[in-house]
Amino acid sequence: MDYQQALDYLYSFIGGQQGAQRPPPMFNLVRTRALLAALGNPQHAMPSVIVAGTKGKGSTAAFLEAIARAAGLRTGLWTSPHLHTYRERIQVNRQPITRDELVQAVESIRPIVESMANGPIGAPVTFAIGFGLALRYFAERNVDLAILEVGVGGRFDSAAVVTPILSVVTPISYDHMDLLGDTLAQIAWEKAGIMKPGTPAISAPQHPEALGALIRCAAEIGAPLYVVQDAAPESAVVCEPFLPGPWRIPAERYLEVEPQQRFQRDIMPSLPGIFQVVNARLATGAALLLRDAGLPITDAAIAAGLASARWPGRMEIIDGSPPIVLDGAHNGESIQQLVVSLNRIFPGRRCVIVFGASRDKDLARMIPALAPAIDALVLTASRHPRALVALHELRQQFAPLVRSDTPIDIVIDPAEALARAQDLAAPNDLICVTGSLFVVAAAREALGLAGERD
Repeated sequence: MDYQQALDYLYSFIGGQQGAQRPPPMFNLVRTRALLAALGNPQHAMPSVIVAGTKGKGSTAAFLEAIARAAGLRTGLWTSPHLHTYRERIQVNRQPITRDELVQAVESIRPIVESMANGPIGAPVTFAIGFGLALRYFAERNVDLAILEVGVGGRFDSAAVVTPILSVVTPISYDHMDLLGDTLAQIAWEKAGIMKPGTPAISAPQHPEALGALIRCAAEIGAPLYVVQDAAPESAVVCEPFLPGPWRIPAERYLEVEPQQRFQRDIMPSLPGIFQVVNARLATGAALLLRDAGLPITDAAIAAGLASARWPGRMEIIDGSPPIVLDGAHNGESIQQLVVSLNRIFPGRRCVIVFGASRDKDLARMIPALAPAIDALVLTASRHPRALVALHELRQQFAPLVRSDTPIDIVIDPAEALARAQDLAAPNDLICVTGSLFVVAAAREALGLAGERD
């Protein structure tokens, strides 16, 4: 195989085997376990942390990875989706797997996948194959800690077959309702599927409905659940274990006054945006629980990790006249937090929005949340197969929610849409590209920020 052939082979298993009926979700776990067993169970070679949730999974994983690496640990990082190249999904010490390494990995796994395809349980899907490749790659490179981001859901995600030393749940909101349920309690229950009996779990502050579901799940399986206190950024991180009934234990405060000042005041998170404060606090709590588990994570490593973490395409600010903000917010609550962040970081600026979304996203929540920030709007569509391309209909949804004199343009190509936004914006204005990570990726490529891409 060459590199493109390796990618084509991986992508040929999107949605499962051709012509096969879509199996029940639990089949993903059966197939992932079988795949990992055939690979020698590489997940047993290193301790791991699993990160689930709706918003902030990648950013929280990036913060935690940076903290672990600052502590001298060799890290493995599995995330999705990628911005520019599949290789971003599989990183050791934040260095993506090379093209040659990916080709070799795909070639070596191909006989296993094809044997499974001809057997009684069938072949794993693309995501599970990549997950297996990542775990074996981490094991071969003697990773000290693997940080594994869940894809959609949690209960039936490939990562759920791994028993971590810590489970992390980021903020839960409405997304993928067709798969996870249409209430926060149902969605949270699915996310809670990564929790394991006796294994600590830590959650970001949650809506009461979501938190209730997490507490019930943790109590049923006997998982100590810690919740980061919902407090102002300058206050200490407080982790309170929720163990209802016989599992209840006293709350513990992990950060007292002096570390509080170091983490929250002198060292600010490297990633901008109000939502990144929550992600940084969650990663800090996770790091302290990992310290309790015996990992050599010092206060200095936590501070250094928070200050150095990077995660492109999430509230990424490109300096210029005007500045450009790239943020892959793709649900209503993420859009709301983006708008608040824009108002705080760039108060009073006229804002030109470039917006594109995937067909399966909750536009009924996204559009009203974004409308107050719009002074001019350019609608576009990524090249991804799931992209929403009915842009004239999208314009009709936006039009009643913005001022009558607001320009709304349709430019199919994202690079050309960004160029149109630059034409519409004055030097003291602001341009924001949002609605989809795929649109953000196209904008980064147009700005020459992508580097190598597939």
